[in-house]
This record gives sequence, C-alpha cells and structure tokens, in this order.
Amino acid sequence: MNFDLTDEQEAFRKVVRDFADEVVAPQAAEADREERFPLDVVKQMGAMGLFGLPFPEEYGGSDADAVTVCLAIEELGRADQSVGITLSAAVGLAGMMIHRFGTDEQKDRWLAPLCRGEALGSFGLTEPDAGSDAAAARTTARLESQEWVIDGSKALITNSGTPLTTFHVVAASTEPGGGAKGLSTIVVPADTPGVVVEQSYRKLGWHASDTHGLTFEGCRVLEGNLLGERGRGFAQCLEILTGARISISALAVGLAQACLDASVAYANERQAFGKPIGANQGVQFKIADMRAKLETARLATYRAAWLKDQGRPHVAEASLAKLVSSEAAVDCAREAVQIHGGFGLTEEFPVARFYRDAKVLEIGEGTSEIHRLILARDLGLPETF
Repeated sequence: MNFDLTDEQEAFRKVVRDFADEVVAPQAAEADREERFPLDVVKQMGAMGLFGLPFPEEYGGSDADAVTVCLAIEELGRADQSVGITLSAAVGLAGMMIHRFGTDEQKDRWLAPLCRGEALGSFGLTEPDAGSDAAAARTTARLESQEWVIDGSKALITNSGTPLTTFHVVAASTEPGGGAKGLSTIVVPADTPGVVVEQSYRKLGWHASDTHGLTFEGCRVLEGNLLGERGRGFAQCLEILTGARISISALAVGLAQACLDASVAYANERQAFGKPIGANQGVQFKIADMRAKLETARLATYRAAWLKDQGRPHVAEASLAKLVSSEAAVDCAREAVQIHGGFGLTEEFPVARFYRDAKVLEIGEGTSEIHRLILARDLGLPETF
C-alpha cells in the first residue's frame, strides 16, 4: 500500500491551501457574521477551475480523480466550511447528476458553464417531509403537451439562490404511486416561471452557505429536460449521494484539522499558573485524542476516494468515512472550544464558528443513523424497517 500523494496532487494541494489561507480565511468570519454568500471568493474558485475538477476536459473540466477533489474540499473546509460546501454541493451533487445521467446537449448547456465557473446548480432532493426517506418525496411532475409540469417543494437546498445559480436538478414523482421506483430527475432552469426561491434559512452553522427552500407552482419545462431514464431517479440519487458522502467526509476532515491547528497554537500561547496550558497533561490528552480521530477520519476518507477512483465497490466505505469523519469533526470542535475556555465561546476565536459548523456534518448527505444502518446491512444484518 502506498499512502503518498503524487507530485501533481501535492502541488495542487499547495495551490488550494495557499488560496484558502490568503483569500478564503481572511473573509470567513465576516461572511459568517453577515450571513453573506461569498460571491467574489466563489468567482475566484471558478477562475481556478475548481468547479470543473472531476469533469471531462471537453466540457471545460480537469478530469481529476476523487482523491484530488477531496484535497480541494479539505483545504477549503479548513478555512471556511461554507466555501467548502459550496464547492462540494455544486460539483458532487448538481454537477455530477448532469455528468452521470445527462445527454451531450444537457452537458453542453448546464455542465460546461459550471466547469468554467460561470454558473452554479442545486440538487433538489430533500423535502419538508422527505429527508432520510427520500423515496417519500411528494413533488410531482406530469407530462402535458411535451412538457413536464412540476408542483411541490424542496427544503434545505444548497446553492439554490445565488446570483450564479442557473439550474436545479429536481427529484419528482412521475409514476403512479411514487416511491423508490416512481421518481425521476429533471433539470429545471432557475429562471423558469413557477420556480420560487424561498427566504434563506437562519441556520446554526454554515452561515455563508446559500440555503433555501424551493417551491414549484405549475412549473413547466421541456420533456427533454429529463435526466436519464424515467423512473430511475431514486437509483440515480443514491449513486450520486455515495460519491457526495466522500466529499462531505473531506469537508469534515478539513474542519477537524482546523480545530487541531487552533488548539495546538492556543495551548502553546495561553498561560495559566505560570506555564502554557499545553504543559498540562489533561490538555495534551485532549489534543492527542483530536489528532487520533482526525487521522482515522482522513484515512477512511481517502481510502473511500481511492476505491472510487479504482472503480471498485465503495458504498459501505463511503458511509463509514462519512460516519467517522463527521463525528470526529464534532468531537474535535467540542474539545477545541473546551481548550479555549471562555474565549472559545466568543466569536473572536474561530473555534466558535467551527463548533457551529460541525453539527450539520452529522446530518447532511445522510445522518449518522442512516450510515450505521448501511454498515449494519452490509454485514448481513436484517432490515429494521
């Protein structure tokens, strides 16, 4: 086994890390405080080609492997989780749906502008009453005069209302009875009449990430906007979510790394009882445990990404990485605040933001409970519901 990155991957990581340190990090606290989508930063990411990383060169992408995509998301997430999730959702969800299931014409229209950094897309799967049970989606699409007429609503959709958002990939019931075999995915241009972007959510974390509900009121799009095969939408979404879970794992690794870095620096600087608090065994144990959890999460994440790159089965491994890394991020953020003491509760130190940002990592792209079920079933245990 070889755990080393290639020279190209190391060079790429340095480029993204420098960008994260010099451009992303300095604006993170202000964007978080103002709950402002960092449009200028996102445009610079587009100019760097980050939104085209995993996609073919013919559409303006880089044909990068999953490990390289994880490197970018980890480094951005270390500086600002909101920026990291903007990339992860645009590439791993919306863009990947077009890439995997779209026609050449659909890719030219929606994927190519994303790769060039000129546009963003959203992935409309979650609904107010359909989260973990995605097959229970109530949004409907019916064919009428060679157009899909879409009615329903989506909840908690990332990148759904930015100035760059040009399309939504929407999961809707197209077959009688709906359910897992009744969903299809349809591309809905953002400027389509009947698409309503709801007011942005007031969230615990990810304040600078663009998150809205979407409502579709008699929204009409061309029949040709269907992605792939009719009635195969649920299977499509599951496939895409497997890869997206690896991206979220990398985002969690970035947060855990940021917490560790901040804690080591503070433990060496903060004086108590005449010595740095890092000289206390209790603080050292906390930091050592943070490192152990971080490195375990990183190994699980990049192993899952490597398996994906090899074309090998990785559903369980992606769930394992998502479970381990998200819980490591929450644990590391909690301990980072504890090490900072009272100052950790103030917005003057980034660990407060890290703590708020961490919790969603245990929920988005499958809750920790769902991933435990996936791992249990992979071992041959019976279904529980």
